[in-house]
Amino acid sequence: MEKKTKFFKKLIWIIPAVMVGTVIIGFYIYTADYYHAEYEAYEALISDEKVTVEETEYGWFFDGYSEDELFVFYPGGKVEAAAYAPFMRTLADKGIDVCLVKMPFNLAVFGKDKAGSILEKYGYKNCWVGGHSLGGVMAASFAADNSDSVNGVILCASYPNKPLPEGLIEITVYGSEDKVLEDGVIEEAKQYAPSQSYIYEIRGGNHGNFGNYGEQAGDGKALLTREEQQNEAAETIMNVVIGKGDRR
Repeated sequence: MEKKTKFFKKLIWIIPAVMVGTVIIGFYIYTADYYHAEYEAYEALISDEKVTVEETEYGWFFDGYSEDELFVFYPGGKVEAAAYAPFMRTLADKGIDVCLVKMPFNLAVFGKDKAGSILEKYGYKNCWVGGHSLGGVMAASFAADNSDSVNGVILCASYPNKPLPEGLIEITVYGSEDKVLEDGVIEEAKQYAPSQSYIYEIRGGNHGNFGNYGEQAGDGKALLTREEQQNEAAETIMNVVIGKGDRR
């Protein structure tokens, strides 16, 4: 009887330990499989005469000619942050400086509030938060909880999952060939949009071409090149942020 009691006491500890270990291993396997930045993305992290790129504790800062506009960008789920460097560089070249944020395990759900300390670091007149896919959802959630810190949200193939306060501006851009977003999710998310909301469909664009990380599983075939989609998205965003797109 005593041996059986000791055995069952051991089981009480062994079973939870095995379960926790299984969860940890499963999580590691899940997060280790992510989309990597392609070669040209790393090239976009090199400074030139138009945009200075600085590596920071949170990721990278793309410093163009803007002195008033700042955009804190969260990458999509399980996508290496550097994959968005070409798109961020395009935005900086058109008039909005960008903070590209690395996320723990490449998942913005573990870094939703990172924008807070980043916004405090820089003294820009107008501040925006946003991102791609899951990153955009998390950035919108941050904006909803910190509306006094930002002017609005910029969502790429993404949407808010909670009401955005009046006074914020929402800019949403997505591709007509996006097969990753659930059908109707952009339309359904309109219930959370402030009165100043702008939704643009990029004809021929898809989900993955906002970044440079290869083809995304389940996505539609783009009818535009990545450069074309990113440039159109940047022009669309800047038309709202500044009002004139590329004003130079």
